[in-house]
Amino acid sequence: MHSPLQFLPMSECDIAIIGGGAAGYFAAIAAAEANPALRVMILERNRNPLSKVRISGGGRCNVTNACFDPAELVKNYPRGAQALRGPFTRFAPQDTMAWFERRGVTLKTERDGRVFPITDDSATIVNCLMDAAARAGVSLRTGANVGGVQRVAGGYAITLLPPRADDNAQEILCAKLLLASGSSAKGWAMAHALGHTIIAPAPSLFSFVLSAPALQDLAGVAVKEARLRLDGTRHEQTGPVLITHQGLSGPAALKLSAWAARELHERQYAVGLEVSWLPHLHDDALRKTLTEYKQSRGPQLVAAHSPFGVLPHRLWQKLAHAAEIHEDQRWAKLPRANMEKLIRELLHGRYAICGKGEFKEEFVTCGGVALDEVNFKTMESKLLPGLFFAGEVLDIDALTGGFNLQNAWTTGWIAGNAMA
Repeated sequence: MHSPLQFLPMSECDIAIIGGGAAGYFAAIAAAEANPALRVMILERNRNPLSKVRISGGGRCNVTNACFDPAELVKNYPRGAQALRGPFTRFAPQDTMAWFERRGVTLKTERDGRVFPITDDSATIVNCLMDAAARAGVSLRTGANVGGVQRVAGGYAITLLPPRADDNAQEILCAKLLLASGSSAKGWAMAHALGHTIIAPAPSLFSFVLSAPALQDLAGVAVKEARLRLDGTRHEQTGPVLITHQGLSGPAALKLSAWAARELHERQYAVGLEVSWLPHLHDDALRKTLTEYKQSRGPQLVAAHSPFGVLPHRLWQKLAHAAEIHEDQRWAKLPRANMEKLIRELLHGRYAICGKGEFKEEFVTCGGVALDEVNFKTMESKLLPGLFFAGEVLDIDALTGGFNLQNAWTTGWIAGNAMA
């Protein structure tokens, strides 16, 4: 029986890429196409590579976003905006779209700017990447459990752990190494072992779990525009909101969770939330509107008749109840105290975040390799020559809409060409 520390004969390659996701594949293809003489190898722990691409966009694969101005594009990155400004002038969403279309993928742009394959099937993108890699001569090794990486003379030594304890480990030598391991603790541990600083990871892009009796039984109710503001921070977002059985989701909640990811994590997802259901109004304007409505609709029941068509009826009823307005209360007899309570519920509703939910299957994490230790002209480490990074292994994350994948395509393309 062999000891697990006994190595099989070493294999060599010019470029080794740890991680068979979007960034890893894109970098491998870029390198192999730029220099066909190179031996490029992808090491992927799972049996099926590109697993996150497969589930992105609800299985349709949100390839990118049709935001073609780099200055506007970087506004969708809570972390990494400044670092990505230059790279996006070199490989932007229009370049991503052209790349796939040159390889036979027809894309479509939806009204909100999200770009999908016309098939609405992520397999279209996965197959394109795998075919392009195969044609470029990239070798793929799945089930590759990387145990560690060491700097050696002439490059890097990668230890692959055996599938069984009584099998032999293997060592792969490479001249250049790309870490494209995504939001993997193991990938960050490798980067740290090589001397890089790791910004502590924290979830980003999630819905809010609320302690909110006023919103009970409203799951599925959508508000076209509301303003959410976190207590004790500068973070607020205005946009569509969806009430869920747990709390709040929708674009405004997801954006707020992304921008405030670090603060929310530090507070263990226990923080006050102020909600304005009518963000276009201030207190005095709302008071005037309600007073005029009271005068003109006196006989009508408050809970049954709202002055605001933008508010769903069920939500209006709940907010009126929270303002201690009884079901038989008529506008003409509405006490001033209850009107003031209603104004507070409409413009300054108080809710308590007590946890985080999930945004479909698309988990996004902030944190990773510190950006000031990476040269974004090449994606090479500033600490070790021949070591490169791409994708979510970096302290970069984005809002929903194809922006996280665009980070993978851009940083992967730059790294691949630099390594070649």
